[in-house]
Amino acid sequence: QVQLVESGGGLVQAGGSLRLSCAASGRTFSGYAMGWFRQAPGKEREFVAAISPTGANTYYADSVKGRFTISTDNAKNTVYLQMNSLKSEDTAVYYCAMGGGRMVVVGDYGAWGQGTQVTVSS
Repeated sequence: QVQLVESGGGLVQAGGSLRLSCAASGRTFSGYAMGWFRQAPGKEREFVAAISPTGANTYYADSVKGRFTISTDNAKNTVYLQMNSLKSEDTAVYYCAMGGGRMVVVGDYGAWGQGTQVTVSS
């Protein structure tokens, strides 16, 4: 079975940057779509970014487009989310997920990490 572990979250000031990492173990993510989602208190988990199995296509929520970049390192079995120009609205727990059929749909992913907290101060 697969295990996903996120890291790289923390507290940053508005306008700053963070890079989140998601390491997969138990199964290579080669051949699977990978996605990042986030959830703020009292809100539904929402799509942030995704990358197709081959890495040929990437998808971003409108709210992060131009600021966030998703990428993978297949040799390390790791997916990254580079977050620049962070805003207070980006504050949430960020989750890594594997296996999306429809890559922007929460329910289409079969494996999830435990999440990492990102807090952006204003």
